[in-house]
Amino acid sequence: MPTTADFKKGTRLLIDGEPWAVVEHTLQTPSARGSATLVRARLRHLLSGQLLERTFKAGTVFDSPDLTYRSAQFLYADGQDLHFMDEESYEQFALPVAGQADVAPWLEEGMTVRAIHFQGNVAAVELPRTLEVEVLDTEPAVRGNTAAGKVMKKAIVAGGVEIQVPLYLETGERIEVDPLEKRYIRRA
Repeated sequence: MPTTADFKKGTRLLIDGEPWAVVEHTLQTPSARGSATLVRARLRHLLSGQLLERTFKAGTVFDSPDLTYRSAQFLYADGQDLHFMDEESYEQFALPVAGQADVAPWLEEGMTVRAIHFQGNVAAVELPRTLEVEVLDTEPAVRGNTAAGKVMKKAIVAGGVEIQVPLYLETGERIEVDPLEKRYIRRA
């Protein structure tokens, strides 16, 4: 059973019988004596994608949602929905783009993802921890930029996602990224 001490990005909780995932959280320690430490969390509903901000007392205990995971393949997007195929049963299912806003830009046809099932229904999909993508556009490195302490620059990768990359990377190179945190890991 997770508590507020276990909060990190992606932690799944059951709140009022509904599955939620922690997007981000902060700790608030009041200066008054005897006041309880509070944990302010931003949560995403796993079924609808709705965002919610809630404040909990430190140490609050939650139930874990009954989730199962299965491998699925991304087929295509039709503007409103993302279509997938379960790799075990070959059944197809669709999820609304709005509920998968963090995942949608990274998806490519044929990509294998992890489908999250809640009470027999597909709730969401999860990307692999690292993805190999191509740098579509980046500004050229300018000699002397490192003197000012600037060692990273903006780059646009697959799906139009903007991340920070080292100065030496050029347009067209393949890199590994963490899609959850939108950060550069290394050259591919």
